[in-house]
Amino acid sequence: MGSATAATSPAVATDYEVTIGLEVHVQINTRSKMFCPCEVRYGAPPNSLTCPTCLGLPGALPVLNRRAIEKTILTGLMLECRIPDVSKWDRKNYFYPDMPKNYQISQFDLPLCSGGGVPLYDLCYPKDAQKSIAHPGKTVRLTRIHLEEDVGKSTHHAGHTSIDFNRAGTPLMEIVSEPDIASAEEAVAYLNSLRQILIYGGVSDADMEKGQMRCDVNISLRPRGQQEYGAKIELKNLNSVGGVRRSIHHEIRRQTAELRAGIAQVQSTRRWDDDLGETQLMRTKEDAHDYRYFPDPDLPPVHSGRLREEIARQVPELPHEKAARFASDFGVSDYDAGVLSADRELADYFEQGATGAKAPKRVANWVLNDLLGALNAQGLGIADSPVGAAHLRELTDLVESGAISNNQAKEVFAAMVESGSDPASIVKEKGFEQVSDTGALEAMIDQVIAANPDKIAEIRAGNDKVVNWLTGQVMKASRGKANPKLVTDLLRQRLGL
Repeated sequence: MGSATAATSPAVATDYEVTIGLEVHVQINTRSKMFCPCEVRYGAPPNSLTCPTCLGLPGALPVLNRRAIEKTILTGLMLECRIPDVSKWDRKNYFYPDMPKNYQISQFDLPLCSGGGVPLYDLCYPKDAQKSIAHPGKTVRLTRIHLEEDVGKSTHHAGHTSIDFNRAGTPLMEIVSEPDIASAEEAVAYLNSLRQILIYGGVSDADMEKGQMRCDVNISLRPRGQQEYGAKIELKNLNSVGGVRRSIHHEIRRQTAELRAGIAQVQSTRRWDDDLGETQLMRTKEDAHDYRYFPDPDLPPVHSGRLREEIARQVPELPHEKAARFASDFGVSDYDAGVLSADRELADYFEQGATGAKAPKRVANWVLNDLLGALNAQGLGIADSPVGAAHLRELTDLVESGAISNNQAKEVFAAMVESGSDPASIVKEKGFEQVSDTGALEAMIDQVIAANPDKIAEIRAGNDKVVNWLTGQVMKASRGKANPKLVTDLLRQRLGL
């Protein structure tokens, strides 16, 4: 089955229970590598960011990157992990064609973080699944977070493979979940929610296209009611959220079909071919002892007690916490609060605009319904918005106070997007200042009342809706400059309504 249909077609496992765990590898955004001073930079010429240490040359010794350790602990604190007083480094021995020293410095039995969990945000589920979330408010438990070094990048050509060691040695967190995930849609929510939190903490950009976030999926099926897990099938190195969803759907169908045919599953590792829309066997039966872990003799243990106390003060307000505050402080709906808090730059923009506004909810509406659309049309992000948060607040205040109408505000906003100018200047330039002088308005109202006795009779007969028609006539008389709310109030007052 092709990948185009695999994204949306449901998995088939009604008579089997699906169990999924994820191992997410995240590059930490430090300036230098994990164990050497080489620069970390995406897009540099191949093999230009290397040194004897990250190339594994004889006699080169590793030196710990303190910032990478701090950001790993910060991640653990954001996800409510336990941070032990002592953690250590281990060598993971395996044939790595893209790791020059042919072993990886990692952590085995004493990682930097253990326990904790990732909350699944509703808006992080696929759009087509957000109205049918099986377990709203679910948190996926974590087993551990450990720190290690990334490998180089292999590029496979028709007749050969080229290796770029620029990435080798980049600080890499491995975030391992418990087998708490029950569907491809929950896996998508997990990855998207985790990515939001990592970006909020400034830990990583978590850009899957750049290889900054990659995922291994562990999936097994067992007959419903059976306590023992089925054989674990690992899907390696998935580099897109869509690929994760498609691969899980396919693997559930594949395992279901084989189990129903009486074919027992064997613990194995498979790769996902997104073009073919299928998984392919790589190797079978791989456990921790296959890696022959042993303590790294060149690196001292990390005593993290004091670090933990320092970093605890750096934990930011997380997306779900910010969303709850937006709903409470600014009166926006839970849905809008979720959208506004999903991106940290957007959240900061909205908060700047809403703080001190006459109607914070109106600011939210303008951000979501007008600003984001205008930015998207120009291919701009919120950081490049020509309309500053303070200027958007001024615009909504003008509407709220009745100084300009909603339609006029649309014109002012378009001019703000084009010029970046402040709303007051544009209102003056366009001559949009509304007439709020009650004396002048009362004179216009008297003329409209005198010219429309039949409409006044309808109102006297109980048809209050005609007042809106009279308001329209006064607006015409004022050439659109009258304050419509004030006009309506004066009309109702004059007519004794």
